[in-house]
Amino acid sequence: MKRFPLILLMLLAAVQSFAAGFDSNFKNSTLRLDYILAGNASRQDVYLQEICRTGEWAGRRYHLDSLLLEGNAQVYVRSLEGELLYAQSFSTLFQEWLTTEEASRLNKAFECPVVIPEPKQKVKVELRLNDHHRRKAASMEFVLDPEDILIRKIDGNGLPCKILMEGGDLDSHYDIVIVAEGYTPAEEAKFFADAERLNSFLFIHNPFKEHASRFNVRAVFAPSKDAGPSQPAKGDWKNTATASNYDTFYTERYLTTSSLRKVHDIIGTVPFEQIILLVNTERYGGGGIFNNITLGTADHPFAPVVFVHEFGHSFAGLGDEYDYGEDDIEDPTYPLDTEPWEPNITTMVDFASKWQDMLPAGIQIPTEPGALMKNYDLRRIWNTLNDKQKKEINSKLGVYEGAGYRTKKLYRPVQECRMRINECEEFCPVCCRTIVRMIDFCTTK
Repeated sequence: MKRFPLILLMLLAAVQSFAAGFDSNFKNSTLRLDYILAGNASRQDVYLQEICRTGEWAGRRYHLDSLLLEGNAQVYVRSLEGELLYAQSFSTLFQEWLTTEEASRLNKAFECPVVIPEPKQKVKVELRLNDHHRRKAASMEFVLDPEDILIRKIDGNGLPCKILMEGGDLDSHYDIVIVAEGYTPAEEAKFFADAERLNSFLFIHNPFKEHASRFNVRAVFAPSKDAGPSQPAKGDWKNTATASNYDTFYTERYLTTSSLRKVHDIIGTVPFEQIILLVNTERYGGGGIFNNITLGTADHPFAPVVFVHEFGHSFAGLGDEYDYGEDDIEDPTYPLDTEPWEPNITTMVDFASKWQDMLPAGIQIPTEPGALMKNYDLRRIWNTLNDKQKKEINSKLGVYEGAGYRTKKLYRPVQECRMRINECEEFCPVCCRTIVRMIDFCTTK
């Protein structure tokens, strides 16, 4: 009989144990929990609206009780005895809205569909919302019975669906679905061509390019009565598949949808872990919310690079590294007494949890930017720089002041990055490490 080294036997046993953990507790199917998040800046509440059963489970099947990033919200699935069986983190448009002035004087409600693997037995499900100090702000727990006769079964809706990229099975690959928004019935071919182009642009960027074989990408065409998204500031309201609009929170370029149930209904039984809404417009804009949704536009010249930036938010939980150029701005998104959970920005409250381990010895903290950074608007001159200059600006790690919308007391890893300006072609080393960690977390045993 062939003898195996003890370490190999231990690893094999661990893998089998992880797999058994999923198979023991969950079915190969998905439950969609439709929540409503409501409240204002002072108080938030969570309500369960409906539970739906959709298609195969496309999420991870290993280290189910772990979170790679905290996000602003989490869903926890526990046995009735309290054992944590599954956890997932994400962020929401509702929590972004809570930082606006409007939230200080108005109550509003937002849709929040959350998907979990279908349990084999009754379980406790908790949805938790954190404030921007990373403290629990609201939560709701209920007992979910998978045999509940009121769990609505969702069947395939017959919408055209194409596989744009196929790396392999659902178990060990990350599944993206691109959904059409603002395409009329006559524009089906345009949508699939736009989706192919957008997808190809993502995978020419490292580290996505070098890990492309670990992704599956599908595209679903949902026709809209009208072309393009709504533009409230222009009084231009459209009847579209997912009711997207510019001017979110009265910010001109912020393109989102509040109709997330419509998005999930369109997806139906198509397996997914990440949703991209491709919006049929020539206008600049977009949005990305961690483990929730990305919105990209089809025809603006900067659409591909903006999309990659927004996907950095939604896939890897990367924070914005830019600031607004105002020293005294007080954006409540990142309070200075709290370390952000986003891995590429820091208040220095807990810098050891960020990229401290990647810094070269003896680096000055804060790090003085180079002469080009101090003397020029690099967005304007980026294309005049040579490759050596760009690499220096994009790869030289430090602790540079100005990030997370603040000019002072928030810091980023490099002078310029894909998460700071559109003109920079590459993610910085810290963002690249985060992306690779997320790919590994979602696709490896």
